Amino acid sequence: MNDSNIDDITLSKPVIEMATVANEFCYFFDTIDSKDKQTILEFTQRILPLLYLKGSLLPNVTPEYPESNERFVTEEQWERIFTVLRDKFGKDDEYWVIDPQYINETEPLKASLSENITDIYQDMKDFILLMQKNTLAARENAVSECSLLMANHWGYRIGNIFARIHHLIYFGEEISSPY
Repeated sequence: MNDSNIDDITLSKPVIEMATVANEFCYFFDTIDSKDKQTILEFTQRILPLLYLKGSLLPNVTPEYPESNERFVTEEQWERIFTVLRDKFGKDDEYWVIDPQYINETEPLKASLSENITDIYQDMKDFILLMQKNTLAARENAVSECSLLMANHWGYRIGNIFARIHHLIYFGEEISSPY
């Protein structure tokens, strides 16, 4: 790192660590076709807490050029990963959650592991690809958007799916729901 980067918060240790974990997460799901259900569950169980931790440590960045923000993951890319995951999870894909993000905090909602994991993938992949543009404006937007999405989107999804993944790994059976 040269002297001009010393004050660049977008190249700080928390950002680089977040990018490293996000890249590992994306690489795994980019190569999902050859992986079995147990491998997917175990990887997800181990990396989700890291994503959450690293996302919570991102610095506050206000982009000087917010118009430089970009999204990269296409609907077709999202659908491919979602479909592969849904097929691998089978009957274990759907589960019930109480989600405080929604209006009624006491009504269970049907959720999908494949949808939630793919949503996290999309946010991580967009973050990584924007970071790779390697301009200050792109990095500022990447960090700012990742922080915002952690608070409003993928942070919730990690919380929602973690108990389900834990149960599938340790008990390997369908959760019976009283609803």
